[in-house]
Amino acid sequence: MYIWEQPDWPHFRWDASKLKPWLDNIRLLQGRLLGRAEATPEQADLEVEMDALIQNAIRTSEIEGEHLDVGSVRSSVARQLGLEQAGVVNRATPVSDSLVALLLEATRQPDTALSLEQLCHWQAMLFPEGAVSLANINIGSLRGEQPMQVVSGRIDRPKVHFEAPPRDRLEKELAAFVDWFNQPPVEMDALTRAGVAHLWLVTLLPFDDGNGRLARAVTDRALAQAERQSVRFYSLSAAIMARRSAYYDHLEQTQKGELDITGWLVWFLETLEAALQDALASIDRVLDKTRFWQRHATTVLSERQIKVLNRLLDTAGEEFEHGINARKYQSLAKVSKATATRDLADLLEKGCLEKLPGGGRNTRYVVACVVQAWLP
Repeated sequence: MYIWEQPDWPHFRWDASKLKPWLDNIRLLQGRLLGRAEATPEQADLEVEMDALIQNAIRTSEIEGEHLDVGSVRSSVARQLGLEQAGVVNRATPVSDSLVALLLEATRQPDTALSLEQLCHWQAMLFPEGAVSLANINIGSLRGEQPMQVVSGRIDRPKVHFEAPPRDRLEKELAAFVDWFNQPPVEMDALTRAGVAHLWLVTLLPFDDGNGRLARAVTDRALAQAERQSVRFYSLSAAIMARRSAYYDHLEQTQKGELDITGWLVWFLETLEAALQDALASIDRVLDKTRFWQRHATTVLSERQIKVLNRLLDTAGEEFEHGINARKYQSLAKVSKATATRDLADLLEKGCLEKLPGGGRNTRYVVACVVQAWLP
């Protein structure tokens, strides 16, 4: 029996006492994040917002197995935020432009009432004119009469993980969801509401395609409403992507279970907490980068040295957790080994880099001003 076949559907239940520790911690993190953002210089603030939006667009598509070009998404985000620069090549595509516009529309006017027409409009934005056409896919309207199933495995031996409510009751189901979303119970916690909304919409699977991305956009709107904040400094989709297997496992278990969804809500809140922690680390990196270039405003550096330093500053805690060596510098700067060695020695002498303990042929370096920020 699927969850929507339960007699009391859609009257979800959960143990509020088990959610309270997560809700309390998330609110502390939200306060820290907003406070840190308010204290951040305007340009750095825009950079954090831009990075979060890029991550949201890329990861919400990647969860569904669709890989977007980062440069195209970056161009679309810059244009939508009014940050285009003269001389910069515009790599935006209809898909990236439309997806970024959808994500902004979902959060920039959070108090706008949700409607079936808006959901259909958002789904159509996922498949803009000029993109690769999909045969037998309804665009901008609800799914067709065929059963909507989540399947995996071989075509001749598919494994059915879940089947959504039948088409003949879909309008009624969506009307109930929209009414609830627009007028939730007064006593319901706003963050809990976001987790319920996500589960409810992906259980209905109202469209032939795009249901996951649409549900995450609606969840972002619910979070914007909960925070009374339309500017997004974190990406829930990026945190979900980092836990993609668990995401689908928890959805499947919940959709085949009872109406007590405590387990799903705990996982959702854990993931939201991780997204906020990632955002705080991102702001710290942006501030480190700002302070670094203020310190080295008069330092004479080559274009390739600036390129490598920016790469280190942008991804310090991830790609370069253990620093950079001559071989990696050679690859990033597209120079010879001798040039890489000279450049690193020059950066060390000018105080841009610090040498990590150890030495020899595999000597590693980190950016001097943030060496403590990302070393374990």
